[in-house]
Amino acid sequence: MQVTTQIPKQYLVASDFDQTLSFHDSGVVLSEVLGVPSKEFERKTAILSAQNLVQQGGELAYLLLHDPEFRAQVRKDHFKEAGKKIRLKKNIKRLHEMLAGAVEGYQFEFHVISAAPQEVVESALEDIIAPDHIHSTLLEYDDAGGIAGLIRVNAGYGKVAVLDGLQAKLQIGADRIVYIGDGNSDIHVMLHLNQREGFTVAVSEARNIT
Repeated sequence: MQVTTQIPKQYLVASDFDQTLSFHDSGVVLSEVLGVPSKEFERKTAILSAQNLVQQGGELAYLLLHDPEFRAQVRKDHFKEAGKKIRLKKNIKRLHEMLAGAVEGYQFEFHVISAAPQEVVESALEDIIAPDHIHSTLLEYDDAGGIAGLIRVNAGYGKVAVLDGLQAKLQIGADRIVYIGDGNSDIHVMLHLNQREGFTVAVSEARNIT
């Protein structure tokens, strides 16, 4: 008797991090670690948003590079400390484990795409999601652990580029991609995916996002 093995259908599930998997913005938590009032961080990001100087979601990366109050104080270790202080939503680890093989005949690859610094997200999701499944903002550091430059910001259209790269690597169709996001920084990737028959999940309370 010949036994046929069914090849599982592969899907890519990608999720934003800030206020999607977490309750608070990484920039707010990092500000508290640095001793900068969260209201001051929110004031500065609001100004950048109104000026349209950076892509939405990329405000923290801009402040880390160009704002004296942030760049002078922050060190690589601060990102890891901030990650440990971030309050995650419930059952993320359980969801990740379920997606890995809970549905017979289907295989789900779970990735996180975020504009938050890579070290913050890795620290927050340690022992939950592997670092090579986390695609966040990459910074360069000097010998003292201070910020020396910027390699990549995954905000706005940057998220589209990451998603397209993952699709090419996994060699799956756009109709087998699911993206979960919460804010304006996710609109680019959501529209991109919707136009290609992918699936999007909006967890924002803002009606224009939904």
